[in-house]
Amino acid sequence: MKNPVLLTLLVMLVLAGSLLPFVNFAPNRLLTGQGIGLAKLVSVGWFWLLPPAAAGMLCWATPSRWVSIATVLLAEGFLFCLTAQAGAAAFRLAGQGNALARTSFGSGFWLMAALCLLMAADAVSRATASHTLRVLVNVQVWLPLVWLLSTGRLDQLSLLKEYVNRQQVFQTAFGEHLTLLFGTLAPALAIGIPLGFLCHYSARWRPLLFSMLNIIQTIPAIALFGLLIAPLSALSNTWPWLRALGIGGIGLAPALIALVLYALLPLVRSVHAGLGQVPADVIETALGMGMTRGQIFLRVEMSLALPVIVSGVRIIAVQTVGMGMVAALIGAGGFGALMFQGLLSSALELVLLGVIPAIALAVLVDTLFKLIISVIDRGRP
Repeated sequence: MKNPVLLTLLVMLVLAGSLLPFVNFAPNRLLTGQGIGLAKLVSVGWFWLLPPAAAGMLCWATPSRWVSIATVLLAEGFLFCLTAQAGAAAFRLAGQGNALARTSFGSGFWLMAALCLLMAADAVSRATASHTLRVLVNVQVWLPLVWLLSTGRLDQLSLLKEYVNRQQVFQTAFGEHLTLLFGTLAPALAIGIPLGFLCHYSARWRPLLFSMLNIIQTIPAIALFGLLIAPLSALSNTWPWLRALGIGGIGLAPALIALVLYALLPLVRSVHAGLGQVPADVIETALGMGMTRGQIFLRVEMSLALPVIVSGVRIIAVQTVGMGMVAALIGAGGFGALMFQGLLSSALELVLLGVIPAIALAVLVDTLFKLIISVIDRGRP
């Protein structure tokens, strides 16, 4: 066997399709409903096994770029077929129920879709070492699904119905989540990068700063949000003009302050680590060439440390997208508001309407920063 990873994923995929419900059909959005297996939805029950069987043959093929490309195409095609089958099942089941009936993705679909994406990602990593090409290939895996969405073939699924019913709320939540993201990154960079320089160049301040940032990092997010309510409420009551600016115990202000505080430690550490990895002989060579201290800092130290610093920014950006979900508990909005509203009303599709876009946004942010890092690495001598 040439590819045990692919074989393992295929075995898990077959088990998921055979043992777990592919879709759930419920009389309304609040009930779990009845699970329906994939074999019952396909006209010929064993037909769905053909794509995994074809991919299974590649497990014994000699590893090559073309084998990896074939694996990506098979995983992409199977993911497309699974999603199209779920959409077709939703249209078919919609005619059997009332207007409140809902067809949702089952646990079998989610697991099989995840396994298809893992198969594609593993094959892409084997096919090329170029990060840019990996990103482009992984992006095109989603294009068939975008086509299904744009043509309305998934409109009868409960997740899409939930989106249609709450489209305006969803767009507002999206804007609020972007506000949390960029509203955190800007002050975090303005504060964290100078603190990173201070930690690197001052051995006296380094232990104190890192101790303070470590203490902040150990405080649970909800606890930190709660700690900020009382002082910010007192400030807004003392100076009413702060309340006019939207600063109070709940809302966007405490969320941004907490998120910025959480972002400082990873950013400061990345700046300190990036500058610390610059070889001393490189600096000595620059001094020997007659460069000033400012020129050495900008052209040598920052140039060599930039990939590590950007990696730190990537970490805090992805972290902010995730922690922004919790900020909804104090009225900051965002996708977390949809998620918690769905949890309170026991509406799974509403929970997914908040969770899935947050995951997609985190993956998109992570991918963009990885592309930036790869461009920086290629531009270095």
